[in-house]
Amino acid sequence: MAFDVIVVGAGLSGLVAAAEIIAGGKRVLLLDQEPESSFGGQAWWSFGGLFLVDSPEQRRLGIRDSRDLAWQDWLGTAGFDRVEDAWARKWAEGYVDFAAGEKRAWLKSLGIRLFPVVGWAERGGSLADGPGNSVPRFHIVWGTGPGLVAPFAAKVRQAIRTGLVVYRPRHQVDELITHGGAVTGVRGSVLVPSSAKRGEASSREAAGTFEYHAPAVVVASGGIGGNHDLIRRYWPSRLGRPPNTMLSGVPAHVDGRMLFIAEDAGGWVVNRDRMWHYTEGIRNWDPVWAQHGIRILPGPSSVWLDAAGRRLPAPNFPGFDTLRTLQTILDTGYDYSWFILTRRVIEKEFALSGSEQNPDLTGKQWLRVLSRVVGGIPGPVKAFLHHGEDFAVARGVPELVEKMNRLAGNRLLRPDGIHHQLLARDREMSNPFGKDSQVAAMRGARRYLGDRLVRAAPPHKFLDAKHGPLIAVRLRILSRKTLGGLQTDLSGRVLRASGEPLPGLYAVGEAAGFGGGGMHGYRSLEGTFLGGCLFTGRVVGQTLAKA
Repeated sequence: MAFDVIVVGAGLSGLVAAAEIIAGGKRVLLLDQEPESSFGGQAWWSFGGLFLVDSPEQRRLGIRDSRDLAWQDWLGTAGFDRVEDAWARKWAEGYVDFAAGEKRAWLKSLGIRLFPVVGWAERGGSLADGPGNSVPRFHIVWGTGPGLVAPFAAKVRQAIRTGLVVYRPRHQVDELITHGGAVTGVRGSVLVPSSAKRGEASSREAAGTFEYHAPAVVVASGGIGGNHDLIRRYWPSRLGRPPNTMLSGVPAHVDGRMLFIAEDAGGWVVNRDRMWHYTEGIRNWDPVWAQHGIRILPGPSSVWLDAAGRRLPAPNFPGFDTLRTLQTILDTGYDYSWFILTRRVIEKEFALSGSEQNPDLTGKQWLRVLSRVVGGIPGPVKAFLHHGEDFAVARGVPELVEKMNRLAGNRLLRPDGIHHQLLARDREMSNPFGKDSQVAAMRGARRYLGDRLVRAAPPHKFLDAKHGPLIAVRLRILSRKTLGGLQTDLSGRVLRASGEPLPGLYAVGEAAGFGGGGMHGYRSLEGTFLGGCLFTGRVVGQTLAKA
């Protein structure tokens, strides 16, 4: 059977690429090492956040955004400073143009709708030309990750029924076949059937082999976020020592295998030391994969302490600068930190990342979504309060500190020290102005309607019992994204170390560093990982559809 293109990986970027290729009438072989239950890949588990610029949703909320402001924020966040960043910068500029241009209309044409409140992720906290989003740009897909994956999955499944796509799950690519300096196909192992559910580990036992040929192969296999050994191997010295313990924000099959396989065939992997891991991870009390962690999406009010009970210095506030906060925490010599907050804060400000942690948004249930505005602790958050191992609840500081020390298995925290931190912060509540930078940021957040509605609690004194009880949350490092990857030109062709294209090989999504081997540079503005999968998959798919 003849194929025009082989796509390796049935995640979002692979599905987008396949959908574009078949729109041009080309035949696609879609391979994935996981069982069919994992169709859609990591994106299915996501919160569904997308970076958009000057959208109708922003304008309705009084946000004045522009392509130029977004590009300024991107450059200040990425910090491009390497020769290898030339293609990445071009991809980044193309992506910002896409986000400010046709992206929303394209999504709408696919039936994808957006939640009307725009989130403000990665606020930065530095100067105007430094890292972070100057304005809210985090648009949540109505239906979260599954809602984003659905239209592309539907297109591919329809093509499977008509024979334009042949889908082979449990097909693990072990080698890219080359001939005459070009990639001409794939060779690998047929794995034994698996009943593993979505996200669960599946067997790597081989039951046979396969070999397929096509004029083009697209690597859409993701990064290394599920492989902690590789994360530690490439951990950048600028962030200090790698953490001894981490939670996993992605399934184990996100293992980086195809990056090495593509490299063996002549592709160039760049920016291995650039990666994106979160500092607000909590262990999932109902895990799907090993070391399964969930990220808290915090509002601005929680007091952030290091393992010894010292308040993190500005601008290490919740939701401001992930990479800086990661470095600050690891510089303490510990792999964890703490939030202290109140019942009032957890009701208004705590959201959990992931489709399964947001059943109201995922299930498109407006009445349940409106309950977030009315008040009360969201059901998934309440479940973690009751069952999660990282939460402590108490009526007073001494009891809270005793429980925190018990969770950590040490005696680092002292009640008088924690009380001092909270009392000093509470004294700043007596005036609508003051010197505490986080308190100023809290008040600033509430000037934005979206935050005032669903993300920022009214400022209040944490030691005032009427706002209690007090809640402490132990926060772990949570592995997530590879920012580097296979270097690609603007058509998605994988490049050799010489800068010349490797004929027949393309890369999309995280495997390509979301474009060019790392379009984010050192940092992400958020909403750009899913968006990078959409953008690279679309570009490469359209290129191959015309080939």
